[in-house]
Amino acid sequence: MLVRYFAAARAAAGFDEEKFDLPHGATVADLLAAVVAVERADSPAGTPPLHRILSRSSFLLNEVAVRDQSTVLGPDDVVDVLPPFAGG
Repeated sequence: MLVRYFAAARAAAGFDEEKFDLPHGATVADLLAAVVAVERADSPAGTPPLHRILSRSSFLLNEVAVRDQSTVLGPDDVVDVLPPFAGG
């Protein structure tokens, strides 16, 4: 599974994207737990830690919004992490 990070999630993760190899039947919640379990450098000043950003983020599964974290993922799926942001 590929996780792509955007905005503050990218800053907190320290990467634009990263791959995870989870067992068959893994869910979005399992993937997010794996993301949080990765040891990371401290977030840049003014950026919350990744686990806090994830708790407020929206997610896309293969470019479609997914709200049910019990959704089962496939090995080639792409999950986008979209933290809340303002602008206009």
